[in-house]
Amino acid sequence: MAKMTSESRETFEARSEPYKKMIDDILDREKSMLVFIQKDSSGVAYKRLILCEDFIGVATYYITINNLSVELLNTKNNDALNDARKALYKAIIYLEDIVSNVIDVQYSELEDRLAEISNTPLSKRYYIVRKLGLAIHLLIDAFGDNTKWKWSFVELQGRFATVAKNLIDMKKGSKDFFDPNSSDYDDTVMYIRLIKKLLDQSATGYRDRYELSTHRIDDMRNAINYLVALRRLLIVIGNPEEGEEVKKKALVWKDKLDADQKSGAAR
Repeated sequence: MAKMTSESRETFEARSEPYKKMIDDILDREKSMLVFIQKDSSGVAYKRLILCEDFIGVATYYITINNLSVELLNTKNNDALNDARKALYKAIIYLEDIVSNVIDVQYSELEDRLAEISNTPLSKRYYIVRKLGLAIHLLIDAFGDNTKWKWSFVELQGRFATVAKNLIDMKKGSKDFFDPNSSDYDDTVMYIRLIKKLLDQSATGYRDRYELSTHRIDDMRNAINYLVALRRLLIVIGNPEEGEEVKKKALVWKDKLDADQKSGAAR
């Protein structure tokens, strides 16, 4: 393995510099964009989509800097990883500003919000979601299993699942999902399959965090809400039997929470 020396440190700094420059450029662009948004409110949602992608880029540059540190200095760069984590939260917040952060929001309540990005094709939304998901995966892998952020990542992944779900127009998606002749058919099927997976993972993640770490009532409620959102999705895409199984699971989890509250195990 590489050993930290003055030479390896210099090499690390030299190879990191282009990524730091790109990060600084994006941060400067964000400042300019936010000033522009204050002056002109038209197309704000599209500008936030751009900023979301920018901060996915920022996160990947910080992760790359950490990878260089591991390769050249044989040590993680925790500052870079923490900055990557913050950048991913910022990317998600920009999406939340567009489509809300409500887990089990009614699809009809999203119509006005989604109308603001109606010119952004499904393929582009799916691309942004996949890119964001990959960056989150790379970050978690870079931190490793023994990180203090282990349970914090449940929230990061949960908020990601929520915006991924809310970003798709399910009024159109529920039709395209069953129409092989639609130009959006393939993307819609893959996107909805991804959302199903993310909602299920988030429900399990919050349940595990409740059971193994926090015992906080809101964590278990979030777990249940992700199951409710998953059931709603399953019904929309014509899987009522699977939706019924998810409903039963949600009721079992709710009974568990009620029992814990009575016994004082939840807080």
